[in-house]
Amino acid sequence: MTNDKINELEKTLWQAADKLRNNMDAAEYKHVVLGLIFLKYIADAFDELEPMFEEEIGPKWENEAAFVKDICLSERVFYVPPSARWKYLQGRAKLPTIGKDIDEAMDSIEKDNASLKGVLPKDYARPALDKQRLGELIDLIGSISLSNNGSGKGKDILGFVFEYFLGQFADAEGKRGGQFYTPQSIVNLLVEVLAPAAEKRVYDGCCGSGGMFVQSERFIELHEHRRGKISIFGQESNSTTYRLAKMNLSIRGIDANIELGDTFMNDRFPDLKVDFILANPPFNVSDYSIRKDDHRWKYGLPPSGNANYAWLQHFISKLAPGGTAGIVLANGSMSSDISTEGEIRKNLIENDLVDCMVALPAQLFYNTQIPACLWFLARNKSNGNPSAGSGQRFRNRSNEILFIDAREMGAMISRRQKELTEKEIERIGETYHNWRASTSSAPPGQYKDVPGFCQAISIQEIRKNNYILTPGRYIDFKHEQEDDETFDEKMKSLTASLKDQMRKASSLDETIRNNLEKIGYKM
Repeated sequence: MTNDKINELEKTLWQAADKLRNNMDAAEYKHVVLGLIFLKYIADAFDELEPMFEEEIGPKWENEAAFVKDICLSERVFYVPPSARWKYLQGRAKLPTIGKDIDEAMDSIEKDNASLKGVLPKDYARPALDKQRLGELIDLIGSISLSNNGSGKGKDILGFVFEYFLGQFADAEGKRGGQFYTPQSIVNLLVEVLAPAAEKRVYDGCCGSGGMFVQSERFIELHEHRRGKISIFGQESNSTTYRLAKMNLSIRGIDANIELGDTFMNDRFPDLKVDFILANPPFNVSDYSIRKDDHRWKYGLPPSGNANYAWLQHFISKLAPGGTAGIVLANGSMSSDISTEGEIRKNLIENDLVDCMVALPAQLFYNTQIPACLWFLARNKSNGNPSAGSGQRFRNRSNEILFIDAREMGAMISRRQKELTEKEIERIGETYHNWRASTSSAPPGQYKDVPGFCQAISIQEIRKNNYILTPGRYIDFKHEQEDDETFDEKMKSLTASLKDQMRKASSLDETIRNNLEKIGYKM
């Protein structure tokens, strides 16, 4: 199935599913739909193994549950009990007990698959959920053709559908949607700039529904033509969002170590060091708690009223010697001098941890209109990044920071939503890659400062500006292209235009006076 057909399928399914929502709140309906999509995915993956079961133990393999479970384990597929298989449930979709049947199916799957314990939604029997519409939703999801002659592409389609629905629910929920979903173009930009490589460790301490990990794997598949096999570590404090992440990654066939808990107060990976970090922490959080004696506050104690610099230092503490990070934060983080923030920013800059700053356009996010930026951090800017893959090294970028102003980029995709285009994402990524490239891997001078877009600045200049990191402060203005007219020619043209406008104004004044006199009013 082509990408265009997948996109058409996603939109058609969403429109049909949204009609079935009736008056149910999007935040509640999200779990109904996504839980069923996930159930369909694991049931189809299990069904694809049926020929193997029959070959091994004959047509009555369903009675050999222990043996089947062993095969599922070896094939990395979830075991699905008979009463949880899609054909069984779809056959009962019109019965008034279908909600209870689905709850029992989810419960039985969790009992037989330890990694799904506590993950699946189990509230389909509640009286408020219309059972007729639930049955229609089961028929709708069941209509997706997934077997595709055993190619496995059907499961990929379900993965795309799941991801598309996450975005649509985030849009429908507005502010709440941003708690579990980062817009795709921002995720794509982070991945394009950091360029994660296979066999490396990737971390997100506020992982939401896991979109950063999905796109990292996709990037590797696209550029290295193989499954990424990256080691994924994530933590999420919201239990509902944590369950979405587990389902989202499982449906894409991605192995991941996702933990539930408060990242500041209960870091589930205290000794972890990683090669790549991609994160979109909540902006300007004031109600958070930390331990003042925590080793993570190496560059200054974060203020109690804003968690931005707690997140920055937490992620820095996770970077391996050659690690890099891309973090989305509110614009205020680039210049704020409240409490200890200015001092912490100064220490990060003086310790040469900041690699690149990107100012983003407005209206990119579902949950806030606060202007945002990207911080790109590097543990070692002096002798390259051994984590980049294939022994790649970059030039010495010590005491230098790249600034990119992307505020004028983006295209409106709805009345209130904007996204970065693929070409814009590629341009930002190429600019960063060219800037940090060694002279052996790129022609000398391939990177150039571009007025109005990008400029490389020394730390000495940043010191003069009180360690403010706002790109607009450092990037030269874009000069409008001059025409070929001489000064005298231009003045003659402007003077003639002015005289013409003055004649028109005089004529209009005369017309107004005449009209006023006609109605008996004299000026």
